[in-house]
Amino acid sequence: MLQNTLQKDIETRLACFNDPYLEAELGSVKAIKRVIIEQDRIDVEIVLGYPHDSIKNSIIASLTDYLAPIVSDKIINIKLSSQIDAHTGKQGLAGLPNVKNIIAVASGKGGVGKSTVAINLALALAKEGAKVGLLDADIYGPSQPAMLGTSGEKPVIQDRRIQPIIRHGVQSISIGNLVDANAALAWRGPMLGKALEQLIHDTQWEKLDYLVIDLPPGTGDVQLTLCQKIPVSGAVIVTTPQDLALLDVRRACEMLNKLNVPVLGVVENMSVYHCSHCGHAERIFGEGGGSKLATEYGLTAMASIPLNMRIREMTDSGNPPVVQDPESEAGKIFCEMARKVAAKLALQAKDYSSRFPKIVVEK
Repeated sequence: MLQNTLQKDIETRLACFNDPYLEAELGSVKAIKRVIIEQDRIDVEIVLGYPHDSIKNSIIASLTDYLAPIVSDKIINIKLSSQIDAHTGKQGLAGLPNVKNIIAVASGKGGVGKSTVAINLALALAKEGAKVGLLDADIYGPSQPAMLGTSGEKPVIQDRRIQPIIRHGVQSISIGNLVDANAALAWRGPMLGKALEQLIHDTQWEKLDYLVIDLPPGTGDVQLTLCQKIPVSGAVIVTTPQDLALLDVRRACEMLNKLNVPVLGVVENMSVYHCSHCGHAERIFGEGGGSKLATEYGLTAMASIPLNMRIREMTDSGNPPVVQDPESEAGKIFCEMARKVAAKLALQAKDYSSRFPKIVVEK
């Protein structure tokens, strides 16, 4: 009887534990899978809907301390894991084979560091334990090959399918890997759309939890093709603090809203510059633009990334901060951002369509 009471007390207390990334109690997201009490030992199994490898031990420590007041001298053993499910995004579209979730990284304006955010988001999700792919959808100005260190590397074509290039644990493909680096692509809108569809549908992705798509700036043909023809699970908006950038980024938000693509949150890039000599902080591009945009559209502010020469140097070298220096300020910010993005997506309704058998009617 006492054991049953203790088990209920533990389950009740755990259900009220607030996860800082989901911003919800474990009970409300059905994360508690089991609680078993055996003599002097308590086994707890918790499954979160977002990858969290780099903070796993700290979460377990927090949960252990949280339970300590009610378990007396019993040993607490917490098994913590993640399960990435497919989540619904834009309705009425068939998903991609072997891809659970598609995250588009967008901005309405060039030069805000969107590609840097996209590549570090993909790398950080992989570092946290997810299986990740990266699609460079900027047909005119593909930058991901340089950022991943795959410039000049051609993908293998097998059974008429493009095999993605794997670098730093991330599967990637870009038009930059398929054409000459110095070639000028003078393609009109229909050709752009067709090229993007081929990159998306003809690439043999291998069991991805997330496919991160680096969109070109603006709200033109490529963005419309993507959002109208594949089920984007959610989008991340990248901006810089100044008002001029916000004007264009608002257009991107409006486009995504009209296309019924869920916006997961806002990332503010180049938020502050710290002098490398004296450490003085100066907000060169203004202040609070990302927070202002998030408030205006009822979104989550995912990250505020400083203007830092090391971010540029590492990314240009093909080894972005998450890979080359994960313990740096930038590396930690990008990993924190990735966990927030994945957790926000985990709160959306699950997509069970891939579990249903296909029914074929034959004469």
